[in-house]
Amino acid sequence: MKTTNGNAADSQGPAFGYTLSLISGKWKLLIIYHLSKNGAVRYNELQRMLGNITYKTLSASLKEMMNNGIIHREEYPQIPPKVEYSLTDKGQTLWPIIQEMCQWGEDHQPPK
Repeated sequence: MKTTNGNAADSQGPAFGYTLSLISGKWKLLIIYHLSKNGAVRYNELQRMLGNITYKTLSASLKEMMNNGIIHREEYPQIPPKVEYSLTDKGQTLWPIIQEMCQWGEDHQPPK
């Protein structure tokens, strides 16, 4: 992708840079994917779905996504404590984009 001045697309541009900051990283798209497919999910359940993600990485990713308004954290006052994560309305608007990315992969992956 080229800009009018011949440089590669500006990843620091307001809209593009903002979008990348919300979904960049190895795990964020996968977190959005699993929350879209499964609804509200507890921390350990999400960690199992993701596979070999570390506790620290998952915690940091969730916290960053909560701060960006993508994920909602619901804490229930019970013993033992119960916490569930789900997508906010803003987070749910990313799901069609991810579906399009999946479709693109299906359309363009090399034959097996």
